[in-house]
Amino acid sequence: MIPLYDTNPTKNISYITMALIVANAGIFFAQATSGHFNLYLFQYGVTPLEILNMRDVEPTIPYPIGITIITSMFLHGGLMHIAGNMLFLWIFGNNIEDIFGHFQFMLFYILCGIAAVFAHIYQFTNSDLPLVGASGAVSGILAAYLIAFPRAKVHTLFWFFIIVKIFPLPAWLLITTWFLVQIMSIGNADQIAWGSHVGGFLAGIILYPFFRLGKELPA
Repeated sequence: MIPLYDTNPTKNISYITMALIVANAGIFFAQATSGHFNLYLFQYGVTPLEILNMRDVEPTIPYPIGITIITSMFLHGGLMHIAGNMLFLWIFGNNIEDIFGHFQFMLFYILCGIAAVFAHIYQFTNSDLPLVGASGAVSGILAAYLIAFPRAKVHTLFWFFIIVKIFPLPAWLLITTWFLVQIMSIGNADQIAWGSHVGGFLAGIILYPFFRLGKELPA
C-alpha cells in the first residue's frame, strides 16, 4: 500500500518541503558516491549509547556528539529508505507547510524528528547502532495531516500478487492504518526503528494545536 498523490491543493509554494527533499537527496547522493557510505551512518547517525553518555566513540566527528540528533535526520540507509520518506514528505508536507507557514513548518519538522530520536533512545538505551532517516519527522507531518485533512483523498497503490489497483482513500483511513502498523511492528527483529515513527507521530499530535493556533485552514 503506497500513497502516490493527494487531491488536496495548496495556495502557497512549499519552499521548505522542496528544500528538505533537495537537501536529503543531495546528502544521500554525496554519501553514496563518497566510497564511505556506512562510515557516515556511524559518524553522523544518532547512537543511543553516545547520546546518553555524551561521549563520541570511533568513528568520531569533529563536532559535539549532540549534533547527531539533527544530522541523523538527513541520512538514509538505502535508496528505498530515502525514496519512501521523500514520497511521504512530498505528498503530505506541502499542505502542512501551507497551514503553518515556512518557518513554523521547519520548526515543527525538526521538533518531531527530535522527539522520534528520543523515543528510539528510550527504547534502545544500550544500543551502539546508529539511527538514521527522516522517518520520525515525516511521521509528525502525517499526524498533522490526519488532524487537519482527515477527509482528503489520497490515491494509493495496492498490489496483491499480480493484481495492481489504485484507489482514492480518505487520509484518516490511510494514516490510521499506517500508524497501527507502526505500533504492531515495535519489537520486530529488523532494522526499522518503528518506535521512532510512533514517537514522531505522537509528537505531531501534541505539537499540532500550538502551531495551528490562529491559522485558518486553506479554503
